Amino acid sequence: MNVLDTFRLSGYRALVTGASQGIGRATALALAQAGAHVGLTARNEQALTEVSTRVSELGGEAAVIPADLRQSDSARDVVEEAVSSLGGLDLLVHNAGGPQTDAEGRMILRPLTETSDQDWQEVIDINLMAAVRLCRAAHPALRSSERASVLLVSSVAALVAVPGMESYGAVKNGLLSYVRSLAVAWAPDGIRVNALCPGWVRTQLTEPIHGESATSQAALTNVPMRRWGTPEDVVGPAVFLSSPAASFVTGQHLTPDGGLTAFPAMPGSGAEEGNHHA
Repeated sequence: MNVLDTFRLSGYRALVTGASQGIGRATALALAQAGAHVGLTARNEQALTEVSTRVSELGGEAAVIPADLRQSDSARDVVEEAVSSLGGLDLLVHNAGGPQTDAEGRMILRPLTETSDQDWQEVIDINLMAAVRLCRAAHPALRSSERASVLLVSSVAALVAVPGMESYGAVKNGLLSYVRSLAVAWAPDGIRVNALCPGWVRTQLTEPIHGESATSQAALTNVPMRRWGTPEDVVGPAVFLSSPAASFVTGQHLTPDGGLTAFPAMPGSGAEEGNHHA
């Protein structure tokens, strides 16, 4: 087989959560462009319908499945509808999640002493418990596939300190432990399980940081590439981990972060000199 063909997902059946915007939307479209049929779920049905139209234009089939994965029964219902609509399931990509947000879906940075148990529980429910429920519900369909893969979107906040987002970082780090254990447990079933840990990516969620010049520049201080990522910077790794090209990769996390987790550099390495392209 030509090596480029190993990145193809022709005929794969994928479920992507958080598919209405940002990284989830870009990932759903990338999977479709690689040949997959895609179940799309998020709370915003109108936005999902727009993504569905784009999937169709790319030659794929799309199923719009509006749902709120913070509700305990939603994961089961979403998986059942995706399996029914697509005729099975080969890929599960859980992107829905994030830190605490305001009414417009933008992240909130808040000191630990100003957070409540309920604040933490909300972050746990959408980032960790939704992943647990989705995987549990999807396991029978994935076990029936000969090309099954689970991709859970964690965050660079799982790997570095982000004051004001303690709950998010702790939960996303827990998700990485979950990925490792599930990868070992499900290997006999032929199901690969991996994670993505995106760095600072310019989306609606991160607008409070990238939308203000001084804060944006401060966020990039420890990013050697000295720029914000885009959702499109993340989809290549997502397609790779979902494809036959990664057939021997499981229990791992891939970190598209512009070098953030490689910092700080040794003195005199040149990384601190500021000779970077914006």
